[in-house]
Amino acid sequence: MGALPTFKIGDLEINLIQGGMSVGVSGRRLVSAVANEGGAGIIGGVALGLLHGYSGNYAKTNAKALRDEIRAARKMSDGVIGVNLMRVLSDYDNLAEAAVEEEVDLIINGGGLPLDFPKFLKGGKTKSGVIVSSLRAAKLITRKWEKKYFVIPDVFIVEGPKAGGHLGFKYDDLINGTASSLESIARSVVEYANGLDRPVVVAGGIYYGGDIQKARGWGASGVQMATRFVATRECDAHDNFKNEHLRADEKDIVLISSPVGMPGRAILNPFLEKIDRGEKYDFNCRWNCLRTCNSKKSQYCIIDALVNAVKGNLDKGFAFAGTNAYRATRESCLDSDGKFITVKTLMKRLGDEYSRGQISL
Repeated sequence: MGALPTFKIGDLEINLIQGGMSVGVSGRRLVSAVANEGGAGIIGGVALGLLHGYSGNYAKTNAKALRDEIRAARKMSDGVIGVNLMRVLSDYDNLAEAAVEEEVDLIINGGGLPLDFPKFLKGGKTKSGVIVSSLRAAKLITRKWEKKYFVIPDVFIVEGPKAGGHLGFKYDDLINGTASSLESIARSVVEYANGLDRPVVVAGGIYYGGDIQKARGWGASGVQMATRFVATRECDAHDNFKNEHLRADEKDIVLISSPVGMPGRAILNPFLEKIDRGEKYDFNCRWNCLRTCNSKKSQYCIIDALVNAVKGNLDKGFAFAGTNAYRATRESCLDSDGKFITVKTLMKRLGDEYSRGQISL
């Protein structure tokens, strides 16, 4: 039996970061289970008020729902609990304030450059993580933070082109295979971060325990892993959502153009096939939840689609997923009783794979 090596983000010691998955895929059950196994459990912080049926002001209800999710996870674990936020969210400020006030251990910023994030920290215990897809982005964020706030990020998370969800690369580069590799970006950011005495975590295409070993060979301290945690018993998504991973072949993992103006990676299904044919799902934009979304030209509402999917209604939504989602099978993800394996079982497997050097990268 192998064990995953640990690394530190400030005074936090963990063996991996479970990537935040919105809307509601990584909630209280999954993040607390990961935290109980020595990882950092990360809540996906997008549109939780809508997911849980809260009524009232969009920004206020989402912040309340995020607080509820954090508090519930805290009751289930005394491990490391964090939140993932997208900078392009129209209610980003409310969510950042709520997460800091709830004293989460780590806030990971993605979906845009969080150039003003330190103003929310106010000297509290919360550590700051930034998702970057280039050395240029890492340098820009660091210089802005240091100049204005006299702080720098506590951890850099380098996300490569094989990740799921919204991606920080140009669509054409992803399609043509001209996007920089995870290894090349990671090595450059590691060299930069070493001079700042900050750890680097790599993400995007991390699936087996041996991938962690390979990433450490590039100089990274550890990894962020999301897709592998979907097909587990504690994942907060409906089983229909999890089963999308079990049915998917490699050809079903596709790139899409998201209404938010970013490329994304998802599992092809009838909903996305209809979109690809140019058809449109009728919707009314109740609020401009993502500032970069052009609802007047969109074929569907991205938030509605993701909420529908996590609730199991894949006829009206789809599942974001990383490149390796097709590797999930009934044999590898179900136990002898036909139930999804637990996070504890998965973490033990990752440790064994780390020892054997089993890789997907």
